[in-house]
Amino acid sequence: MTPVPAGDDHDAVLAERDRLRQTVADVEHTRTRATWFGVVIGAVILVLLLVFIVQNLESQRIELIFWEVNLPLGVSLLIAAIAGALIVALIGGLRMLQLRRALKKAAG
Repeated sequence: MTPVPAGDDHDAVLAERDRLRQTVADVEHTRTRATWFGVVIGAVILVLLLVFIVQNLESQRIELIFWEVNLPLGVSLLIAAIAGALIVALIGGLRMLQLRRALKKAAG
């Protein structure tokens, strides 16, 4: 059994422990880790999407306003998902631009 340090030694050990815990916490939450996590999740979603598309290859007639196309169901849903993602990205980009302008205006 390890003896417990007394007085100032004990406080120094606790301070060192807290410093090490903070260092580990700082390293655990990095942009690189978040990016890597996003890449892995994206790859898993792509594999699932590929399986879905391969399993749904029967052609369907799709009508939109004045367009009419025959596409496999999986491909048409992929196109719809990409269009939705682009719309969300556009709206998000416009919001970031709006906030950046507001910050510049407020700063000076």
